[in-house]
Amino acid sequence: MGRAEERRAREQGARKAKKAGKKGGIRRFFTWRKILAYVVTFCALLVGGFFALYLLVDVPPANAQARKEANIFKYSDGSIMAKDGDVNRESVPLSKIPKAVQHTFVAAENKDFYTDSGVSFTGTARGLINTALGRGKQGGSTITQQYVKNYYLSQEQTVTRKAKELVISLKVDQQKSKDYILAGYINTSYYGRNAYGIQAAARAYYNKDAEKLSVAEGAYLAALLQAPSQYDYSTAGPNGKKMVKARWNYILDNMVEKGWLSKSARQDTHFRKPQDPRPIPGLDGQTGYFIEAAKKELFKAGVDEREFEAGGWTITLNIDRKKQKSLEKAVRTQLTDKLDPSKRKVDKHAQVGAVSVDPKTGGVVAMYGGAGYTKHWTNNATREDYQPASTFKPLILASALENESSTQDGTPITADTVYDGTSKRPVKGSAVGFAPENEDDRSYGPVSVQKAMNLSVNSVYAQMAVDVGLPKVKSTAVGLGMNGKAGGFGEHPAMSLGSMGASPLNMAGVYATLDNHGKKVTPAIVKSAEKGDEQADLPDPTNGQAISRGAADAVTSVLTGVVADGTGQAVKRQGMDVAGKTGTSDDNKSAWFTGYTPGLVTSVGMFGEVPGGKQVTLKGTGGGGRVNGSGYPASIWASYMGAAADDTKDTEFDLEVAEPVPPTTSPSTSPEPTESESESPSPTPSDSESESTTPTPSESTPTTTPSSPETTPPDDETPTTPTTPVTPPEDEGLPGNKRQEP
Repeated sequence: MGRAEERRAREQGARKAKKAGKKGGIRRFFTWRKILAYVVTFCALLVGGFFALYLLVDVPPANAQARKEANIFKYSDGSIMAKDGDVNRESVPLSKIPKAVQHTFVAAENKDFYTDSGVSFTGTARGLINTALGRGKQGGSTITQQYVKNYYLSQEQTVTRKAKELVISLKVDQQKSKDYILAGYINTSYYGRNAYGIQAAARAYYNKDAEKLSVAEGAYLAALLQAPSQYDYSTAGPNGKKMVKARWNYILDNMVEKGWLSKSARQDTHFRKPQDPRPIPGLDGQTGYFIEAAKKELFKAGVDEREFEAGGWTITLNIDRKKQKSLEKAVRTQLTDKLDPSKRKVDKHAQVGAVSVDPKTGGVVAMYGGAGYTKHWTNNATREDYQPASTFKPLILASALENESSTQDGTPITADTVYDGTSKRPVKGSAVGFAPENEDDRSYGPVSVQKAMNLSVNSVYAQMAVDVGLPKVKSTAVGLGMNGKAGGFGEHPAMSLGSMGASPLNMAGVYATLDNHGKKVTPAIVKSAEKGDEQADLPDPTNGQAISRGAADAVTSVLTGVVADGTGQAVKRQGMDVAGKTGTSDDNKSAWFTGYTPGLVTSVGMFGEVPGGKQVTLKGTGGGGRVNGSGYPASIWASYMGAAADDTKDTEFDLEVAEPVPPTTSPSTSPEPTESESESPSPTPSDSESESTTPTPSESTPTTTPSSPETTPPDDETPTTPTTPVTPPEDEGLPGNKRQEP
């Protein structure tokens, strides 16, 4: 070999050695053979670990009943309000549950229950991964796994509990029959309404024994297990009703698929609406309303309903005992003591709801839900099926100011902007014809926005809503706290008259946001909730800016004019700034006063309702004529706030606008109104989803200025009321309300 060839051989060898050296780095650990070896080793470790776990974990004794504890509810000062947690459970043998009803549960939760091994490895793996990553609860468990969780373990979401659930489920499936497991599952599950097990659920929802349940009823109870509180059809909102019906249909379709229900029987099966909830003993008076409202708030915040009902929680509410007593006294002295159902049938129909909120913290410091939870289960403070009427008008002005809107001729909208207050004047710029009538068909001619608010001139605010833009008005209203999905909340001109559904809780939150200079207030009844070291993660009740401070303060300034020189004169107080608005819906079915001082916001709603939930007029209540927002609601508000607002330090609004409007001797526009708030018919918008006729609420200025909240305005404004004290009748209880929601 020559020298040249020898040199080339050396260089070639060096290159090979260099390449070999490069391969000797991290890549040498990832050849396909080694990767295969890693996978095999990992699988072997998993199998070995699972086998060891299988040997170590035994089926524990049942502990669900033993671990049941009471939940303790407290007032804001820490004193105990109530204890809730007695177990309502009665197990029944599977033989007493109709076979078709058994199948509804299998079809709902685990179609392959009768043939599976008791576990879903894919579902469990997904649950383990999501639990480890903190993604919350995930479905995928079999009936056996859910039974094991209910009967042997707990509802906690940990990797350890998931692993134990898997092993115990395999063992239980091997040791027990499918019927034994199904019976255990049906008898230990939580169905809502404090009902554990199918027997308690059958009584709670259909007032019958489990053995008498139909397929339709069984399918509903099976559907409940996914979300007991949300799927309670009698109290669910529109979305909840849709979801439970979809779940109900899903169950029946699965039964047909599995051959457990014929197609003809499926077509003949119709949804069976459950009965209204029966109050739980011991939750009489306002306490029951507090507890149910607190539970809904906690569940909405993410607290697991089943875990909560297992007990051991301490829940502190924002309810102030002193203010609560003042509110209850105000309702009693200003309304219920003046009703006589034995003489006047209409007096049986009067319902009141009220909510008082601290605008700085968002806490609900007092709430009145009705005659008592054991007498009238619907909480009038949180129900959203009555129309807020003219208490919606300030939201139109807020939207106009926030969006810097102008009139049809380009004039910026402010408190001083002049509109045409002619009654029945067709709204300009609307694709939908609308010509609202003012109260008693009065025309005011040119009138300022301020005076139109004082007098509650429908024609002005209907036009303003169109000038601003109906979508913008709704957006502002929802941002302030209105329920955008409430019945009748379509983007039509009649929206300006408050034709959507709302609750005193909604309106208190909206006005609290105005009082809080535009910073969003979402009223919260729960102050804190804890179980051992676990603390519920509750949202901040005051979070984010809903509208600018300038817009909010300008609306507050205008609303002081309503109290100083408008329909809210009955609530004027010496030495205290007050802002507010009255409202009266179509045919006097609801009447409102919502108002605030610098440190406290209260909304009072009065509703006409007969047993069964049908809305009726309040006319004639207490022996008078119309029932308006300036009557009973304002009197209740003034009586309560006279005591409660004195606890607040602030007496003057801190506004970034002109000073509050001073009272005047008479309105500056003509003609001078001489009667009270009233209603007049108006066209019903075609896209309204309300179950009642679209209202035309309206109010006018009283001709006299009361010297105190008890002073009686003109006869046609505040009814003359008898003084005979009467307790609201028992037959008001358990109405089946029809919600005005989509």
